[in-house]
Amino acid sequence: MFGIPGKQAVTLTPAAVRQITRLMERDGAKGLRVGVKKGGCAGMEYTMDYVEEIEEHDEVVEQDGARVLIAPMAQMFLFGTEIDYETTLLESGFRFRNPNVTESCGCGESIKFADMDERQSAG
Repeated sequence: MFGIPGKQAVTLTPAAVRQITRLMERDGAKGLRVGVKKGGCAGMEYTMDYVEEIEEHDEVVEQDGARVLIAPMAQMFLFGTEIDYETTLLESGFRFRNPNVTESCGCGESIKFADMDERQSAG
């Protein structure tokens, strides 16, 4: 929908591919749907859910057996994002390296995009 022909909307690191395929196999999911919603102290938050059905307007990104589905309203916010999976001594989870983010809150849970108000009123 908002992509460039021949270029995936998001890319996955090898660690993210391993985690996504592991969870897809374990739960029998068709893929991981990624989106954004209003919330958090910076204005927006990422959403992630393993899904059993691919929706008609999902952007589908497949890489080495891992499948990421991007919800239609999130496509313009996520284009160019690298998804990683990191494990530290205190936590493990997916990390987003998103070139569209202009601010993030101190807790790291919410984000703000350039011209966010203009993008939301256009959709």
